[in-house]
Amino acid sequence: MRALAFSGKMDTMTSQPTHVPHTHDDSSRLHGEYKVPGGKLVVVDLDVVDGRFSRVSLSGDFFLEPDEALEDINRALTGLPENSAAADIAAAVTAGLPRDAALFGFSAGAVAVAVRRALSKATGWADHQWEIIPPTVLPTQVNVALDEVLTAEVGAGQRNPTLRFWDWEEPSVVIGSFQSVRNEVDPDGVSRQGISVVRRISGGGAMFMEAGNCITYSLYLPQTLVDGISFADSYAFLDAWVMAALEKLGITAFYVPLNDIATDQGKIGGAAQKRLANGGMLHHVTMSYDIDADKMVDVLRIGKEKLSDKGTRSAKKRVDPLRRQTGLARSEIIDVMKDVFVERYGAMESRLTEGELEAARKRVDEKFGTEEWLNRVP
Repeated sequence: MRALAFSGKMDTMTSQPTHVPHTHDDSSRLHGEYKVPGGKLVVVDLDVVDGRFSRVSLSGDFFLEPDEALEDINRALTGLPENSAAADIAAAVTAGLPRDAALFGFSAGAVAVAVRRALSKATGWADHQWEIIPPTVLPTQVNVALDEVLTAEVGAGQRNPTLRFWDWEEPSVVIGSFQSVRNEVDPDGVSRQGISVVRRISGGGAMFMEAGNCITYSLYLPQTLVDGISFADSYAFLDAWVMAALEKLGITAFYVPLNDIATDQGKIGGAAQKRLANGGMLHHVTMSYDIDADKMVDVLRIGKEKLSDKGTRSAKKRVDPLRRQTGLARSEIIDVMKDVFVERYGAMESRLTEGELEAARKRVDEKFGTEEWLNRVP
């Protein structure tokens, strides 16, 4: 695994940034940058003296009024402890701004992310060596188990951050960690259609998945990548690359908070996340390619309450397949997505190891394939 690119000196035994006494030589200053998704670049340069921020300088291509508010932000940051949490840094910036201050293209939270990156407590995409695992046909239960296995590995530093595309053969419904089996799936429909029902580790809603009818990918990353970014904003941040891929395909997509991806023609898909205690994070997305809507509503219980805020009476109208919007084969769309990810982040192709597959199969036997896990919320 490639080491992170820190601004300060590195203690090779601990792999943690080590602060050294600072002089007025700018080469020793800490430097952090954060590009706000859909917004502007925020840059922070600072020193750390006796455990506190000193000589703080905020810059970037953002807009800020009044002009003097820039110095207000610098003063608000000066003197803060170097171990300040992102929320505390953002709160200090907000408290230090005059009431009439207007921030365009950035926020107090964005400043906090840049500061944390300067301290090497937060990371950017370029700080990691990314890998891509291409579609590999596996049972749905194994795909779900791999999400837990690979997230834990990334959190433990045993695998580089990774993008993995799913593939499968058997028709399935994958329900969210907190969903009720009884409320989400129709047992008669499941029996008629030969559907397997699986529970994943992340929250969110049910996914109806037949071979070739949707595109599902998982990102396994360290939580440092989203340090200081709100839970809600992290969705769009982690999917900026796929929005660029869709645009390359002629599709203008956008997020409908919290976790739906849509176009002006309808919903494309949705995202879900899970953060592990060891610092690993899972972010995965399923986008519809060619959904059999009649079969989907035969299997899923999609009630009126869920549809009430969607502006439609029919679940069928909520899912707009990518095939109709692009005219491309599913494999072609995945290839474009992989290409954009490689172009942006320098990712290298990888594969699942036998050890990872064995660990996933073991978790199927002990957890994901058990009635106890499936019916944890009956």
